[in-house]
Amino acid sequence: MTKFSDLNLDAKVLKAVAETGYDTPTPIQMGAIVPALEGRDVLGIAQTGTGKTAAFTLPMITLLGRGRARARMPRSLVLAPTRELAAQVAENFDAYAKYTKLTKALLIGGTSFKDQDKLIDKGVDVLIATPGRLLDHLERGKLILTDVKIMVVDEADRMLDMGFIPDIEEIFKRTPFTRQTLFFSATMAPEIERITNTFLSNPAKIEVARAATTNVNIKQGVVMFKASAKVKEAAEKRALLRALINAEGEACSNAIIFCNRKADVDVVAKSLNKYGYDAAPIHGDLDQSHRTRTLESFRDNKLRFLVASDVAARGLDIPAVTHVFNFDVPSHAEDYVHRIGRTGRAGRSGVAIMICAGRDEKNLEDVERLVQNAIPRLDNPLGVTAPVAQEPATTEESAPPKRTRSRSRRNPAKETAAPEEVAAALVETVVDTPAVAEAQPEPQQRSPRPQREPQKPREEQPRQHRNNDRRDNGAKVVGMGDDTPAFIAKSFEERAKG
Repeated sequence: MTKFSDLNLDAKVLKAVAETGYDTPTPIQMGAIVPALEGRDVLGIAQTGTGKTAAFTLPMITLLGRGRARARMPRSLVLAPTRELAAQVAENFDAYAKYTKLTKALLIGGTSFKDQDKLIDKGVDVLIATPGRLLDHLERGKLILTDVKIMVVDEADRMLDMGFIPDIEEIFKRTPFTRQTLFFSATMAPEIERITNTFLSNPAKIEVARAATTNVNIKQGVVMFKASAKVKEAAEKRALLRALINAEGEACSNAIIFCNRKADVDVVAKSLNKYGYDAAPIHGDLDQSHRTRTLESFRDNKLRFLVASDVAARGLDIPAVTHVFNFDVPSHAEDYVHRIGRTGRAGRSGVAIMICAGRDEKNLEDVERLVQNAIPRLDNPLGVTAPVAQEPATTEESAPPKRTRSRSRRNPAKETAAPEEVAAALVETVVDTPAVAEAQPEPQQRSPRPQREPQKPREEQPRQHRNNDRRDNGAKVVGMGDDTPAFIAKSFEERAKG
């Protein structure tokens, strides 16, 4: 049986590995460490929980044993999709490099730029970063990647899901062409394959498991769920989750519960706490310090249930997770492999249970097509849901049908009366109200309005309009007619007297 001592690792590294309690490498470690030490590019395909972090950390520490870092010019670069995974890589580096003088810097969001700049200015051997924060430092001119000798891309398929592929390509272009690249992924999507063909040179391909396969140590199952009413779906689904937890009994010592939406993460965690289950949420909208404290509590068994979004689906190395509950069927089939990979790690057994509502059945088909296996159906521990009739009559189904309202106000008596009664009432109304009929004659019988006497034209009205009015009446106009100005008429009178 191969041991770490057979892989040509540095003696200081072997000493640190022995103190962690490991002496036998996993298949991905056996396949990746040797070609990495030879300076070759490595393309590692393995499901989560198989020891990929040590597969690139151990040879990287050995190769960087000689040399010295310069200010703002790291000698190696590790890219991780999430803050938690980047922090985990940093913890592994500290554990395996504690007998060396190598330095590191962790560049992730939610922390101070100023503190990170101080570490970079001193010069670091290993730079561990998320793509977004790394590009921020590059754009600020605080970082130079021309001295990078080893570049590692971890969880590349998760990078693809999160939209980081353009960032990865940009970072690749800023590193030397002579760099050594170690590329790890759980699945091989076409876009991932394109990147490996572009940026890796004749890589050693290590595929320890078929792409997108699930761990055989994980017992899987799915419960098909149908709510008694649409308005009750969310509450009944949370009740089903609690019933599934109770059905597992003491075997469920701790668990991660995955939801598709951040809002549901908070609601599910609050609901579990309301019913006496020790739970806490973790998702991307929470402050980094809060997320770190929550993870530490879960690792230390101070917290039993971790309700998470897919931010926690990748790279969280918590070996003793006994159960994974998928509150929702993941929208991306690949996420199912990574979610349930949080249990059954390091040779342990685990349980993964999923709840599938009617609208999620297509996503379930995508998952089963990806893993090429049908997930066993489990019985609903709640049995048949209670009929809606037992609930208070507040739902849409129990409410009477709404009537459309006409624009005119109706007489309730007429609406409820029989047709012959309505006809009689109409006749009686006409007979009993003759005055109203007389008071309201028909429009064609109204007498025409008396015509107004023609008014004299206003002084301010233009002369042209007044003349036009006269022409329209057919009157013959002699001279100036009645509109002769007074000063002209006066002059004629004076001439006549003279």
